[in-house]
Amino acid sequence: MRFAAIADVHGNHLALEAVLEDIRAQGITDIVNLGDCFSGPLTSGKTADMLLALNALTVRGNHDRYLIEQAPEAMHPSDKVAYAQLTERHLDWLRGLPFSAVYRDAAYLCHATPAADNVYWLQSVSADGHVFQKPIEDIEALAAGIDFPLILCGHTHIPRIVRLSDGRLIVNPGSVGCPAYDDDLPHYHKVEAGHPFASYAILEKKGETWLPVFRQVAYDHMAMAKLAVENGRAEWASGLATGWLR
Repeated sequence: MRFAAIADVHGNHLALEAVLEDIRAQGITDIVNLGDCFSGPLTSGKTADMLLALNALTVRGNHDRYLIEQAPEAMHPSDKVAYAQLTERHLDWLRGLPFSAVYRDAAYLCHATPAADNVYWLQSVSADGHVFQKPIEDIEALAAGIDFPLILCGHTHIPRIVRLSDGRLIVNPGSVGCPAYDDDLPHYHKVEAGHPFASYAILEKKGETWLPVFRQVAYDHMAMAKLAVENGRAEWASGLATGWLR
């Protein structure tokens, strides 16, 4: 069994286009999507058209939820710019997304954790904004009751793999369209991939073992950075251009 996992496209259709082309070049036809599809000061409408046509098994992320739960005037800037480009068909698709899903009885999918769509699974944030790996005991506690050998999550935008003590794997494929961001919760912090490339993962089962391959794909990230500037989001532009927030 072999398939691709994408996450956190965040309205970046050029990054998505490049990743889908790379997936096809690997001879892969099955794709799962771990959410946060459209939110961002970029090209949410084009991204939505592409993802709806892709018809991949998709779970809902926290920013997907914000786009359908919040009034436009109450949205954060990235969600507000994205919302203005979305049609009712796009929003109906978001409304129909499940919180979690199972791919071919083999892999459990969620955006962040099985209990919440806006909590880091593999990392914690200190009071001074330092992002660090959670102890394995805390990671395993969140995986209680998830009886699948492969568990996929997104949300933090950083490719990661953690093997649990019973052999289960938790894999985060990284972000297709947003390599750096900052957040106020639970404390102000930055998450920075340190590069501008689009990230995704290939998951392959060999015997009884799942092995992930993380891939980074080049695309015209400077075009997206320029668009972020035009939409008044300099911090997004920095992240898209370099993978760092400066």
